Amino acid sequence: MPELPDLTAVELVAQYRAGTLSPVEVTEAVLARVEAREPELHALYAYDPSGAREDAKASESRWHAGEPLGPIDGVPLTLKENIATRGTPVPLGTAATSLTPAPEDAPASARVRESGGVLLGKTTMPDYGMLTSGLSSFHTASRNPWDTTRTPGGSSAGAGSAAAAGYGPLHVGTDIGGSIRLPAGWCGLVGLKPSFGRVPVDPPFLGRVAGPMTRTVADTALLMSVLSGVDGRDHLSLPASSVDWASLSAEVKGLRIGLHLDPGVGLPVLPETIAAVTEAARVFEAAGAVVEPVSPFLRREMLDGLDTFWRVRAWSDMSALPEDRRAKVLPYIADWAAGGADVSGVDAYRGFAQIDAIAVATLRATERFDVVLSPTCPVSAPPADWPSPTNDPRRPFEHIAFTVPYNMSGQPAVSINCGYTSDDQPIGLQISGRRFADLDVLRAAAAYETLRPTPRPWP
Repeated sequence: MPELPDLTAVELVAQYRAGTLSPVEVTEAVLARVEAREPELHALYAYDPSGAREDAKASESRWHAGEPLGPIDGVPLTLKENIATRGTPVPLGTAATSLTPAPEDAPASARVRESGGVLLGKTTMPDYGMLTSGLSSFHTASRNPWDTTRTPGGSSAGAGSAAAAGYGPLHVGTDIGGSIRLPAGWCGLVGLKPSFGRVPVDPPFLGRVAGPMTRTVADTALLMSVLSGVDGRDHLSLPASSVDWASLSAEVKGLRIGLHLDPGVGLPVLPETIAAVTEAARVFEAAGAVVEPVSPFLRREMLDGLDTFWRVRAWSDMSALPEDRRAKVLPYIADWAAGGADVSGVDAYRGFAQIDAIAVATLRATERFDVVLSPTCPVSAPPADWPSPTNDPRRPFEHIAFTVPYNMSGQPAVSINCGYTSDDQPIGLQISGRRFADLDVLRAAAAYETLRPTPRPWP
């Protein structure tokens, strides 16, 4: 039987309803797990065991009265550090930030509190969320539970580590180029980048989303039922919808699936990763799906243009800091952002224009498919003290060529485990879908979850 911290949110809620488990005993078990694993993983920021215990006691009273607040009442969870919670500073992963308490909850924080979630604390991230790593000038670098010499990925670094280690079943990350899916892939998780605007964020920004990181598709769907609530602070968010997130059953036979193994640019895909993703496609095909190849559609000028624009944006923020605070930024990020200091207005605009170019290319390449399968990342998790798989600020985004297109196009995409490397590292399968077809993506992931071989035990 699984230990209490390893039960899914769906299982916990069912047992709360039946009266066979209490949020208090579950929370105590999760806190014990945190105390045992956190000294080596460094996944948490603003860890609040006393607050979690208070939340759990209040939830227990509500369940005894038969009046739960919402679908996740009493379920332990974490929020990424950049998702504001009232009264807690938001350092954005960097020692350069002034530690001013947040005046109010961000949309995701508000939704999980309104639903009765038990907040354990926040999860760590790298400086400004601009690394696929847990390396940070503010936090101790987070580690991957599958191999603590490696990074869990990023920028939702602590969330990936916490979910894989069993710090409760629900975790919320953010993603602007792969920051949910990349750590999900390297940590063996389900990580959903929803359609742009599906989950309100504050402040909103082009391509940025918040979404679930969990161990199962059903838990991701459950958390989406909470996170997708409307919030007027995000003027880019979608209107209210009636998505039945619990409706995960779907027919695989006849599903039109694209198989995308070469992004066209970036790091070469490891042979083991190609083999695992190809096998996943065969599993779908054996169940009756029609699988066709997807040609490369990302070009060098697209990735380089996006890099230029993001450098300019980062330098705009960093150059406004007092010199003493700017000096505290992680050197890798400081060097990378400095590349935007002398970019001309014309070149900055040309870089920005690549966002639309990527969006159009992605939509056209994938429009004839119900879903597209690809690797989440071309390579496995690098050492924990590397800021990125290239370890080179001149080539910072060579590993995001499969993930970043769907941020720019606004399409939903989920990472789910599809195997392991020869050195026992998880391999992520990305399943992307049409714009706003989040449920179709989750249904395909749920189908694969039942068809794939049984995953290895959690570390």
